[in-house]
Parts: sequence; structure tokens; C-alpha cells
Amino acid sequence: QVQLVESGGGLVQAGGSLRLSCAASGNIFSIATMAWYRQAPGKQRDLVARITRGGITNYADPVKGRFTISSDNAKSTVYLQMISLKPEDTAVYYCNANGYSGIYSRPFGSWGQGTQVTVSS
Repeated sequence: QVQLVESGGGLVQAGGSLRLSCAASGNIFSIATMAWYRQAPGKQRDLVARITRGGITNYADPVKGRFTISSDNAKSTVYLQMISLKPEDTAVYYCNANGYSGIYSRPFGSWGQGTQVTVSS
């Protein structure tokens, strides 16, 4: 019941910066956490960063100190600010939302369509 749309991906040279956006719609009040994942060709989808509704963040080791996840609850949007990009960061980046809905608090997970980030050397 939650729809996610990512934007902001593109081609950038090593050392450059990009900011990804994820806009949520639908039952946004049921969302407990939102996260960014990435998947390179031939690789599994890995967690990049996560943020709770209360603003608590968590990062994967390869991006610590370079990526920052933030949220604007009024706009129902989550961002991923990426600096000092490396070729190893090249991947499709996906927005993810998790929460509980309905009177029985049924768990759910939603995924965006993904946005391509390519870092050239």
C-alpha cells in the first residue's frame, strides 16, 4: 500500500557527488523505517543506509563517512547524499520502506523502481 519513486541518479566522475531522492505515497503513516539498497550487475542487493521514523540512522561500512541518509517527513521523502563517489559505488540504487498496516499490524515491505548511479574513473 506504499509506493516509492526514486530520482537523482546519473553519471558522475570519481570524486563527484549526487543526491538521490525517494518520494513515498499511499499509507505513509504505516512506515516504520526507510532504507537505500544497491545492486551491481551480477551482485546481490545490499543495504546501504537505513533511517527510522525517529531519525536513527545506520550505514554499511563501505559508505560510512561518505553517504548521508536523511528524511523530510512533511514531504514524505527520504534522501541519500553521496560524496567522494568511487567506481565501486556504481549500481542501481533502490528505495525501500518497511512497516505495519491494518488493525492486525501486518508487516509489509515496498520497493521503488530503482535509479542508476554510474561512477566513471
